Amino acid sequence: MGSIALEHVNKFFGTHAVIPDVSLTIEDGAFVVFVGPSGCGKSTLLRLIAGLEDTSSGIIRLDGEDVTRKGPAQRQLAMVFQSYALYPHMTVRQNIAFPLKMAEQSKEMIARKVEDAARVLNLTDYLDRKPRQLSGRQRQRVAIGRAIVRQPKAFLFDEPLSNLDAALRVNMRLEITELHQQLKTTMVYVTHDQVEAMTMADRIVVLNAGRVEQYGTPMELYRSPANKFVAGFIGSPKMNFIEGEAASPFGAASVGVRPEHMLIARDRGEWKGRVGVAEHLGSDTFLHVHVDGIGLMTVRTGGEIDFFHGDDVWLTPDPSRLYRFARDGQALR
Repeated sequence: MGSIALEHVNKFFGTHAVIPDVSLTIEDGAFVVFVGPSGCGKSTLLRLIAGLEDTSSGIIRLDGEDVTRKGPAQRQLAMVFQSYALYPHMTVRQNIAFPLKMAEQSKEMIARKVEDAARVLNLTDYLDRKPRQLSGRQRQRVAIGRAIVRQPKAFLFDEPLSNLDAALRVNMRLEITELHQQLKTTMVYVTHDQVEAMTMADRIVVLNAGRVEQYGTPMELYRSPANKFVAGFIGSPKMNFIEGEAASPFGAASVGVRPEHMLIARDRGEWKGRVGVAEHLGSDTFLHVHVDGIGLMTVRTGGEIDFFHGDDVWLTPDPSRLYRFARDGQALR
């Protein structure tokens, strides 16, 4: 069991509130991602759950038990950091076995758990190598293996893929997702990358200045953002916003339309503009269009469409997929 509950948790550094009053419930077996811009408090919130930071006030419960004042070792949680934190003089086998050795488990038990973890992570052929003989992807798998052997109630990941290049990030993202499906253990994952959040999570927590802006499934956040911040953060490319007088005909202070919900034509439409940059990616084309009276808008369309820099175009938003926001940024339903 690995349910996690935060009840009015606050964290202050001096007089500055880094986490101002967060309440959140993470169900047993869920894969929950904390996402938000740099400095929004997502890593601090994870460290509070882990016990690496003390709460200023509030309660943290693990499987219903109050663990707020318990140390990290007493919480039965395993954390995987951005840096692999492997012992360079130890083999992969010794690195994975280290927490079990510290717990004074038997040699037979240690050997069995290490072999099981290595098999799950496809590390069996690398058990006698040193970290310097491994790729970045393999080192991260060793760090995860060291967490797996502890059989924790939950895994906590603090931006574990930040040190990998783009291709390795995609592969490792798939591996961690498959690992969760295999282990069925609660995972809490921190990232600033909303694509990672959308592709990996069962549920996403969007954080802004330490506050939970919205908590829901990836598609709930995509289809029904609670406010302008969530709407602009979730989705790639990001949502277009229409402000001021251009938004007033829609009865809102601002209007949002996603690039994929925009029709583009040469002869007629709602807004006239001119193509600035055209990004032809094969499967998709992203057009950055300078629209009269509105500004720059991004359009996502078919990969083989033949619009190019300097072309005059007309844009029409899908009226059923417009998002309206009040002056305070809250969504108007």
